[in-house]
Amino acid sequence: MSAPLWVSAFRPFYLLGALYAPLLMAVWAGAYLGAWGVPSSAMPLGLWHGHEMIFGFAAAIITGIVLTALPSWAGTREIHGRPLALLTALWLAGRLAWWAAPSLPPLVVAVADNLLFPAVFVMVAPQLLRAANPLYLLLLPVLAALSGANLAFHAGLINGDTALAALGLRAGVYAVIVLYVLKGGVLTPIFTGNALREKGRGEQPPFRLTLDVAAVALVVLLACFDLASAPSAATGAAALACTFIHGLRVGGWQGWRVADVPLVLVMHLGFAWLIFAFALKAVAELTGFVPETAWLHAFTVGSLGMMMLGLMTRVSLRHTGRALQLPKAMRIAGVLVFAAALVRLAASVHELDAWVVAVAALLWTSAFAIYLSRFGAMLLAPSLARSGGGKR
Repeated sequence: MSAPLWVSAFRPFYLLGALYAPLLMAVWAGAYLGAWGVPSSAMPLGLWHGHEMIFGFAAAIITGIVLTALPSWAGTREIHGRPLALLTALWLAGRLAWWAAPSLPPLVVAVADNLLFPAVFVMVAPQLLRAANPLYLLLLPVLAALSGANLAFHAGLINGDTALAALGLRAGVYAVIVLYVLKGGVLTPIFTGNALREKGRGEQPPFRLTLDVAAVALVVLLACFDLASAPSAATGAAALACTFIHGLRVGGWQGWRVADVPLVLVMHLGFAWLIFAFALKAVAELTGFVPETAWLHAFTVGSLGMMMLGLMTRVSLRHTGRALQLPKAMRIAGVLVFAAALVRLAASVHELDAWVVAVAALLWTSAFAIYLSRFGAMLLAPSLARSGGGKR
C-alpha cells in the first residue's frame, strides 16, 4: 500500500478531521438554531456536540499529530501502510456508528466508537517501552484515559445516566489538556528556539523541569477535584494554581521574541488561551461571576483550535517537503479561530442569542475549511524532495 495517503498518519487523519469539522458544525449549528434535529435525537444536544468535538474531530487530529511526531522525537517506527489504513478505518467505523446510532444497538455503537485509542495504544506501546527517553511512556496513560472517558460516556448513554455521560465527556477534555500540556509544552519552546536561532536572536530559554512537572501535576489535580465534585473552593484553588504555574511556564518561553514568526506565534497564542481558560475556571468556581462552561469554550475553541491549526499547518508543510512559511490564507484562518473563541466566550458569559453562537461556529468552521482548501491536495499527493532534517 504505497499511495501517498498512507505514508504518514497526518495525511489521512488531518484530511478526515478537516472534512469532518464543517459537517459536524453545520449539523450542530442547525440543530442549535432549531432548524433540524441531530441523528441521535434522544440525546441532549450538548452531549452529542461535545462527544463529536472530542472523540470525533479532535481524536482524528490528535492521532495524526502524535503518530507523525513519535518517529522523529521518540525514535519509534513510522506507522504507515496497512496499519495506518486500519486505524483510519477504525475512526471511520466509530463515526459511521455514531451517526447511525438510532438504528443500531447502543452496545454496537459503543464498541465501534471505542476502537481507535486502544488500537493506537497497542501499536505504539511496545515501541515506547523500548524508547531511549522513558518520558514518552506518559502518552500511554493519556491514551488509556481517553479510551476510559469514552467508555464512561457510552455507559452513561446505555444506562440513561446523562450525568455519567457528561462526566465521561469532561474526563476526555482533561485527558486532552494533559496531552496538550505535555506535548505542546515540549514543541512550543523548541520551535521557539529554532525561530530565535534562525533570526539570530540567541537560544531558547532552558527547560525548567520543576515547572514542567508542576504544570502537569496541577492539571491532574484539577481534573481529580472537578470530576469528583469536590467543594468549589478546592477546585477553584486548583484552577488558580494552574493559572499561576502555567503563566510562569509559558512566560519563560518568551514568545514575544518570535511574535513575527506566525507558525510559532500561533502556538504561544494557544497556550495564552489555555491560561485564560484556567483563570475562567477559577473565577467560575470561586465567585460564580462567569458560567462554568466559559472555561471549556476558552480551551476547546480558543486554545485547542489555535494549537491544532498551527500544528496541522506546520506538519503539513514540513512533512510534504515544503518550506516552513505560513501561507497568507492560513494567517486568515488563525484570525478566524481567535475571533471564534472570542465570540463563543462572549456568548457564554453574556448569555447571548443562539445566532451569536452560530456565528462563532461559522468562524471556527471557516478556518478549517481554509486549511482543507489549502492543504487537501497536498495530503493526497507525494511529498516534494526536501533538504536538511531535524526536529522543526
